[in-house]
Amino acid sequence: MNLSPLLQELISALRALPGVGPKSAQRMALHLLERDRRGALSLSVALEQAVENIGECRRCRNLSEREICAVCEDGTRDASVICVLESPVDLMAVEQTGGFNGVYFVLKGHLSPIDGIGPEELGLEQLFARVDQGNVSELILATNPTVEGEATAHYIAEQLQQSSVNITRIAHGVPVGGELEFVDGGTLAHAFAGRRSLKRSADV
Repeated sequence: MNLSPLLQELISALRALPGVGPKSAQRMALHLLERDRRGALSLSVALEQAVENIGECRRCRNLSEREICAVCEDGTRDASVICVLESPVDLMAVEQTGGFNGVYFVLKGHLSPIDGIGPEELGLEQLFARVDQGNVSELILATNPTVEGEATAHYIAEQLQQSSVNITRIAHGVPVGGELEFVDGGTLAHAFAGRRSLKRSADV
């Protein structure tokens, strides 16, 4: 099919979105051009602003246009309880439950030696430094219950076995192989309530 070069470029750009194939990208492009040009312009401006101005929080690595994000700056939250997550979308899922009043640390991925993703890429030294400061009472490992997520949680727990911080792992309610962004709020809240410790007892 001979398409306008600009239309083809738009379709190709839309395919950068997760789960969007050629047909879906084509439908989106045609919809924006035929029925919602004002929405298309608004989308382009918002996307440009976001790309240029959103970075990451210096403390928790969540997406933020400020050096310290709103969650980390919130004095009403319990900064001694840190929830470790794989991605900002997981943080949004937890926040929507309204059942967690601690703070977060976003890994932006999981350990994957094949893909060249190790502890440095996940900012684990920064996380361990926060624990070493002595102001953390509990570290909740809420990585996804996938093979990679479990391996990442296990690695973090092993590295902190000698620390005094209580290390827990969300367990109940989240299906193995599932991802947090697709779990409903009630199930996720139950998973947090039923988290378990990953630290070995002293008499083992």
